[in-house]
Amino acid sequence: MLSGVDDVGREERIVLWIERRSGGVWAVVRAVNPQLRESEETRPDDVIFEGYELGDALRRANEALEDDVVVLEGDGRDVDARPFTRKEVLPLLERWFFNR
Repeated sequence: MLSGVDDVGREERIVLWIERRSGGVWAVVRAVNPQLRESEETRPDDVIFEGYELGDALRRANEALEDDVVVLEGDGRDVDARPFTRKEVLPLLERWFFNR
């Protein structure tokens, strides 16, 4: 989760995540202010990538994260964000694969 301000100066939350979907698809999702939504459902326009390769999902997630970090730093925000790694995502795959 990243914190910033929108165009009129209000607090804004940007949440990025990688999820495993049915059919073996990885999805990269980016939601702005999800806490203000009526539903926790992902909107179609929140999805920035869907594909079968974990490496592609990691690349796209990190590109989106870097883009947001650059904007926030340009706004003078101090951003502490680490890139998505295979090590943190593999337990999701193992849980899905082994049904644990």
